Amino acid sequence: MATRQIFWNITGYWLIYPMLTVALAFFCYGFYRRFTLWKLGKSEKSQLQIWAGIKDVIIFGFGHKRIIKDLLPGIMHLLIFWGFVLLTFATTVIALQADLGIPLFQGKLYLFIKLTANLFGLFALIGISLAAFRRYVIRPKGLDNKPDDALTLLLIFLILLSGFLIEGVRMAVLPDPWASWGFVGQWLASIFQLTFNEVQLILVHSLLWWIHLILALVFIGHLPYSKLLHVFLGPVNLFLRRRNPVGVPEKIDFEDESLETFGKSKLEEFSWKILFNTDVCIRCGRCQDNCPANLSGKHISPKAVIQDMRTIMTEKKTGRTLIGEIIPEEDLWSCTTCRSCEEQCPMFIEHVDKTIEMRRHLVLMESSFPPEAKQSFKNMEVNGNPWGLSSLTRGTFLQGLGVKTLQENPAAEVLYWPGCAGSLDARNQKVSAALVKLMQEAGVNFAILGNEEKCCGDSARKLGNEYLFYSLATENIEAIKDYGIRKIVTQCPHCFNMLKNEYPQFGGDFEVVHHTEFLLDLLNQGILSISHGEGKKVSYHDPCYLGRYNQIYEPPRKLIQAAGLEIMELPRNREKSFCCGAGGGRMWLEENEGQRINVMRTDQVIAITPDLVCTACPFCLTMINDGVNAREASEKIKVKDIAEILAENEGAG
Repeated sequence: MATRQIFWNITGYWLIYPMLTVALAFFCYGFYRRFTLWKLGKSEKSQLQIWAGIKDVIIFGFGHKRIIKDLLPGIMHLLIFWGFVLLTFATTVIALQADLGIPLFQGKLYLFIKLTANLFGLFALIGISLAAFRRYVIRPKGLDNKPDDALTLLLIFLILLSGFLIEGVRMAVLPDPWASWGFVGQWLASIFQLTFNEVQLILVHSLLWWIHLILALVFIGHLPYSKLLHVFLGPVNLFLRRRNPVGVPEKIDFEDESLETFGKSKLEEFSWKILFNTDVCIRCGRCQDNCPANLSGKHISPKAVIQDMRTIMTEKKTGRTLIGEIIPEEDLWSCTTCRSCEEQCPMFIEHVDKTIEMRRHLVLMESSFPPEAKQSFKNMEVNGNPWGLSSLTRGTFLQGLGVKTLQENPAAEVLYWPGCAGSLDARNQKVSAALVKLMQEAGVNFAILGNEEKCCGDSARKLGNEYLFYSLATENIEAIKDYGIRKIVTQCPHCFNMLKNEYPQFGGDFEVVHHTEFLLDLLNQGILSISHGEGKKVSYHDPCYLGRYNQIYEPPRKLIQAAGLEIMELPRNREKSFCCGAGGGRMWLEENEGQRINVMRTDQVIAITPDLVCTACPFCLTMINDGVNAREASEKIKVKDIAEILAENEGAG
């Protein structure tokens, strides 16, 4: 304490208080300014889940569960975060005890804190160095370097470095019997003792102490104006994030006469939480780096959408149309709604919902959508399916396999929902036949709606035609309820997600099971037996709406293993699976920009040379099959649904 008192007698320690006041004033004003910007948005109805929020903050915030999935930047951030947190705590304790004489921690605990300060301070310096190397030497595509980034890294680095230098000078002047616990300071002290005399060291110590203080105060004042804002907003966003089924668009009440517009096209039409999300974004680029549309060479960038909205919010340019002026319209239609962007975002920012809301505005308010979508909308409206085939033939194929309708078998325990593809598409009818064979051999009492079943409305809703979706969904819900059915089995992840997670918005509360879960359950109960195959090598493609939307990753793999087949995992699998390109209604749209996403996925399959590639989604099956044909690899690699693989094995039943 004596060393600092010498310099205080010259300059006056009273300067600390007005400087701290100024820093805190900048800090508070910065947060107040952001708060006023969030208020530009509308209110949002949400259910606060306190314990779930605390758990998420601990696991994803302090624990870095999602951040660490990207190893190098994950470790880098972990070092900086924990280094800065623990060093700040330790520095505060040491300052209170050494400078103000307030005894907080004594004995071994104090020594442990001293060791922690040195160890984690060193970790933070390493993390900052890695961050600078990655940002300015490696230069990943997803990162955009702005002046604030360099300033922030430099500021943190200098704060950490000056802290260690202060410790080293102090140890060089005042003998410390516990110097080895502050090993970094001890090493620096040995250098200072060879360089300066005691008087010089006292002056250097005081000068460094004030520099360190000024840097810390600048850091505090600068924080809400920089990307470091996420230090505070990130945990808040984790605490407040939606925990209901992901990707469920906001319901539109078409009977509400007060609604003058549908969808959203202006910043102020979004909720305050959406605007808050734009401030949480740290521009890490993970969303963009994992977006299949962006990787295929299309202009779309989930990161750019969030950052463009933030720019408009910061400039308070309310009333300005986002679509076309800020966000290119073609970018909105390029999205496959696969949610890869959201799954990789460490801040849990929701990108897809914003896209769907803007699509709704284009479709419902401006009647503006890709020309191919017009025919699909008409087909769904007139015939109840996007292919435009007669609704009277919907149940024909399955009834030909001996499957009864609910009218014929009202005592059925399970409603089998084949979906449009399983009922009408020639390739996917083979999947339906395989699944029907397995259920019949297992003695399942099931039936279908037949011609009463209509398209679940997934493509209509994801393309922004909410009214068409509403019509299809309410008719389906009414038909199911009329028969009193509670359990539904479907082979299409899009139908599965819609019936399970989105129909409840309209009163359709049913038990919905995907066919991979259903078959695995039959297998585990011993109701269904599967003989081992020939040990072929199989690559399984995770459908987005089964995996990222509903976290179903293991049942398909367990079924493949039960069939005696060897799984060859694709480079992008499970939550990082590469989209087939058909989601978000893109099954019915042309792909005119960049590479074809399904062909890119097929190339990933071909690269590991499996005997067979299988999936559990009719859209994925169609898209990958088209990709295999485009690459003329159909003789080498077969494309099948898991149900087909199981049904082909002798011994089922």
